[in-house]
Amino acid sequence: MELKLETVTKGIEPVSQEWRMKARDYLKNLAIPQGSLGELLNLAEQLAAIKETLKPSVKKKIVVTMAGDHGVVEEGVSAFPQEVTPQMVANFVAGGAAINVLSEVAGTRVIVVDMGVAADLSELVEKGDILSYKVDYGTKNMTQGPAMTREQAKKALEAGIEIAGKLVEEGVELLGTGDMGIGNTTPSSAILAAMTGCSVREATGRGTGLDDVALENKVRVIQKALEVNQPDPNDAMDVLAKVGGFEIGGIAGLILGAAYHKVPVVVDGFISTAGALIARGLAPNSVDYMIASHKSVEAGHKYMWKELGLRPLLDLNFRLGEGTGAAVAMNIVESAAQVISKMLTFEDAGVSRNV
Repeated sequence: MELKLETVTKGIEPVSQEWRMKARDYLKNLAIPQGSLGELLNLAEQLAAIKETLKPSVKKKIVVTMAGDHGVVEEGVSAFPQEVTPQMVANFVAGGAAINVLSEVAGTRVIVVDMGVAADLSELVEKGDILSYKVDYGTKNMTQGPAMTREQAKKALEAGIEIAGKLVEEGVELLGTGDMGIGNTTPSSAILAAMTGCSVREATGRGTGLDDVALENKVRVIQKALEVNQPDPNDAMDVLAKVGGFEIGGIAGLILGAAYHKVPVVVDGFISTAGALIARGLAPNSVDYMIASHKSVEAGHKYMWKELGLRPLLDLNFRLGEGTGAAVAMNIVESAAQVISKMLTFEDAGVSRNV
């Protein structure tokens, strides 16, 4: 059944507080000094509350890497040319990228989705190497007007929702977000500034490694895009359409789909968290299902996590995207699930409590 955006956003429930308390009480009885596994216990509690069981499983996991191009690269906002996007998609398919290597370590599959790459990837689609939910061949240049139409924004969101639904149907227990798209830190910074009131300068980082002159240009470009489009911070769809990207919409949809189906979703870096901001804007309860993977080097990322009220699990100076932070964090999520599922309580282990 094809789910519509409105059905999903209205159908996302907050996680069960009853199960959260049940898990908290159970974790207090584990045969360890109370709270001594720190964030793992908080994560275990979240997983138990999402899945409504004291034995949450996240064994079957998938990172979905959404790819799309951006018209705003015409403004010189990236150190890399646009043809790198399809080249990297081919690298993902060949298994040679960082996301492939790190996913293998985490025991997770990678699915690559063409959301709006500015190249013909039909050969890879026909071979079954990637999925195609292509909205268009890249967004428009957002300094000249909206990046996409509202209809295209909705299409991108519903693509992510559909992908999440199909994967959950296949038995996937943990989803991770990833991205590929030259220039996509620019719309992500614009989304951050538009939705939070964070200044453009605070929201803007060096992306793929811009020098000082190029960084100043990027700040100007984002400022201009916001002035030209005037996105409404109270309308996440408006923000996505005016200054977003197709892969960012796909990521937001994937998060919404995960939340609707009560599946935890590990949110990757700066671009993925821009998608998370859109998802939260459309359905505030979706935050309950998000797991913050890591804090990116990208300047605005810390403001995104703060806005979402989430604490990232890792701080490894990553700034790659692709879903790499999500893949590495999945090892920790698996650890949290095993802690609550397999560790014995004081009583079961025959261990004396502290008095």
